[in-house]
Amino acid sequence: MSTAQPLISVDYEVFGRVQGVCFRMYTEDEAKKIGVVGWVKNTSKGTVTGQVQGPEDKVNSMKSWLSKVGSPSSRIDRTNFSNEKTISKLEYSNFSIRY
Repeated sequence: MSTAQPLISVDYEVFGRVQGVCFRMYTEDEAKKIGVVGWVKNTSKGTVTGQVQGPEDKVNSMKSWLSKVGSPSSRIDRTNFSNEKTISKLEYSNFSIRY
């Protein structure tokens, strides 16, 4: 019997002062520290968007970080999470910044 947690995938969009404050770099570092995979990128409307995948507890840690912490000089007004679903395997091998 496996005690492994289900893998989940969730999309996110972070609103606030999140561009030009190293938000993507910190997000990538945090994701690697926590042990989740996915991606992050700036949008044309001044938000940061991306996807996180991994075991449920690690994804939840990342969601908390994306909602409350961010990079030192960022200001997070709100974070929307969508398309949360259970997946059978990770679709990414690491966490990357997309341009």
